[in-house]
Amino acid sequence: MNERSAQDVAKEAAGRHAAGYVEPGMRVGLGTGSTVHWTIVELGERALDIVCTATSVQTHDLATSLGMTVVTPDEIGRLDIAIDGADEVAPGFDLTKGGGAAHTREKIVAAMADRFIVVVDESKLVPELGPFGIPLEVLDFAPGVVAAAVMALGAAEVTTRDRRSDNGNLIMDAHFGPIGDPVTLAAQLSAVPGLVEHGIFPGAMVERVVVAGTDATRELINQ
Repeated sequence: MNERSAQDVAKEAAGRHAAGYVEPGMRVGLGTGSTVHWTIVELGERALDIVCTATSVQTHDLATSLGMTVVTPDEIGRLDIAIDGADEVAPGFDLTKGGGAAHTREKIVAAMADRFIVVVDESKLVPELGPFGIPLEVLDFAPGVVAAAVMALGAAEVTTRDRRSDNGNLIMDAHFGPIGDPVTLAAQLSAVPGLVEHGIFPGAMVERVVVAGTDATRELINQ
């Protein structure tokens, strides 16, 4: 059996820590990713009386395998809390999400929640969004047209993944380099016809970020 890395141990600690914000009776949004995986495991082990909605098929399957009640967003309505990961976190709490191709569902669920808590390892903290690239969910109808429109906004490159989203759409990644004004770029991307959703999440959505460090778990609170 391979020994776990310090980063893996830290991710588990932070993911389990974030589960502490969930209380019995809550309606909970469950995110997708390697750190929030441990949030879901912890919630399953605690067997709280909660109702959940999931941001991906992967998360739905994990939660139900642990005996948790998982329903659709329409069935659950407003959420008390959503907990999810991120691929980048900037100092102003702006996020890049979508490495797991689930950012459209993740954004819907985050917007449904009164509290949105992000859990990451410290490698995801960046001075500016951009190095990871911006994931895009795109309709099959005219992906070349969409890519050209994104290039016109300043992307140096737009690539297409082999993997599709759980919604059946294409997943592209737009590489802009460092993004000085993510709010403006987010609005510009949202206005591109055929682009279903992009992976920029505004910092105003985020209550706090739980950060997995190799020494300790810490929190960044958006005040």
